[in-house]
Amino acid sequence: MAASPIAEVICDRSPAMRHRLASRLGSHRQAMGLHGPEQVMELWTTPQGDWTMVVTYASGTSCIVAMGEEWQNTLQDGPQKKDPA
Repeated sequence: MAASPIAEVICDRSPAMRHRLASRLGSHRQAMGLHGPEQVMELWTTPQGDWTMVVTYASGTSCIVAMGEEWQNTLQDGPQKKDPA
């Protein structure tokens, strides 16, 4: 069985997690959205198509919850906005 690529470090302080994703993995935040009143889900991707899903908590901690490869951005016109009407 192959070892999980996130088995070593899963959670860290949010600034340290952002730095790690950008400097070590070459990732950029591609998308984000609210997940309840105290959590933000973030999708980080690399130009090679690797992706990392991170949950950031209001407490200042971020955790990697999933990683994968072959990410494909299918949005052509940007995020869909809710109709205020």
